[in-house]
Amino acid sequence: MQHNETRNVSLLSRIVNRIILFLYKWRGWKIKERFPVGVKKCIIAGAPHTSNWDFVFFAGATHEENVQPNFMGKHTLFQGIMRNFMLDMGGIAVDRSKKGGTIEQLRDEFDARDELNLVIACEGTRNSDGKWKSGFYNIAKAAGVPIVLAYADNERSTIGFSPPMMPTGNYGEDLLKIAEWFLSKIPDLDRYKALEAQARAIIEGRNDV
Repeated sequence: MQHNETRNVSLLSRIVNRIILFLYKWRGWKIKERFPVGVKKCIIAGAPHTSNWDFVFFAGATHEENVQPNFMGKHTLFQGIMRNFMLDMGGIAVDRSKKGGTIEQLRDEFDARDELNLVIACEGTRNSDGKWKSGFYNIAKAAGVPIVLAYADNERSTIGFSPPMMPTGNYGEDLLKIAEWFLSKIPDLDRYKALEAQARAIIEGRNDV
């Protein structure tokens, strides 16, 4: 666990981290494609997001790769006794009511840090139909950082990361490349097929989301 402040790591965060690592090793997950060497700042775009176990396995994999994953959370969660725990676990407080919104705040976080690997579940919820929200892309573009894709194959208990990809500004074309990469890992997953269909609809002007 890493943080940018001079303070003690909370007992709760140490306990939670040890439990996560135990569960990751106990379930026998393996990393098939390693996290790209030399990447210190990026958006880690993960899919599919189908259960709460996704967080456990992904946190274990990033620990194994010596990567500190960060996540954004509502600023009110970073108050009182929970503050240190949230920061220890990689949390970044975001106040959506501030001028400029989430994208500007996260751009400033990237500018202020030497390392920041922001994890985003781009489908939004576990009940997603596979279509992605564009927030991850807009943040990467604003911050000038690459996107690293991450998948979890529950049947084979494997996790993999992609090479870094810089956003070109053509969202539809970039989203199609992202979908094709995911499909190359789990070709029969309906969520990845839905993502591919979404990208093609954007390219053809039938969907601008």
